[in-house]
Amino acid sequence: MDDLFPPFAPDPNEPKPRRFKPVPFRMIAPNMITLMALCLGLTAIRLAFEGKFEPAVIAIVVAALLDGVDGRVARLLKGTSRFGAELDSLADFVNFGCAPALILYGFALHPLRSVGWIVALIFAIAMGLRLARFNAMLDDPNRPEWKKDFFVGMPAPAGALTALLPLYLHFLGFSFERWAAPLVLVYVLGIALLVVSTVPTFSGKTIGKRVPRGWVLPIFLLGVAIFGVAISFPFEVMVAVSLAYLAVIPFGAMQYRRRARREAMVRSAAVEETVPQGPKP
Repeated sequence: MDDLFPPFAPDPNEPKPRRFKPVPFRMIAPNMITLMALCLGLTAIRLAFEGKFEPAVIAIVVAALLDGVDGRVARLLKGTSRFGAELDSLADFVNFGCAPALILYGFALHPLRSVGWIVALIFAIAMGLRLARFNAMLDDPNRPEWKKDFFVGMPAPAGALTALLPLYLHFLGFSFERWAAPLVLVYVLGIALLVVSTVPTFSGKTIGKRVPRGWVLPIFLLGVAIFGVAISFPFEVMVAVSLAYLAVIPFGAMQYRRRARREAMVRSAAVEETVPQGPKP
């Protein structure tokens, strides 16, 4: 039978079929940035267990900066994907939910024992719920375009950085004794409630897409100045940014309501135009 039907021999000149389709680098680069941020969040947890709170806080701050970069890199390189969005949410839960909760518990909430741990759990779970809601809203096709300028509730990176305000003050020389633990507890609980609330806050996603040509050099100089100040006075800058962000929240809510009323008026006017008018008496 082998003589009648010899085994099939593939043509050596024919290219071998590829088992897996290659992935372009533009799809990998944003996810690598996300993974580096995740490594920083896990490292912050280790540093908190070792009592090294200052480098732990710095790791969270850098992770927040990388979290703001990976999405913009993905959009610039056209490398957005569902995998990247899910990975980013999982990394955010670790970096801005679990890590800050453990840092705050080890720094100021542990004297309250079970009550302090419950508040740390509430903060971490609030971050998980906020991220789950954010992912669900991404699939909403009826969301107006102008709402992309706002977050629903405080975003995860901003919530984590503002929650660490007691540590910034401690690094600047303010002492947090055992009597201050209830104050820190109330503050952290308030941030957790803002995270899961429906209070609209500015997103800043549409800022910086188009820059006037005359502003380029001043922006460069301003960026260098801000970077120099942040490197020289990091915790002073974090205190100022945290307080300024908390102060801006009411203005963001008012701006959101103003634009929502404007949209409602436009819709009602459009409906009135489409409804046929009856004959006049």
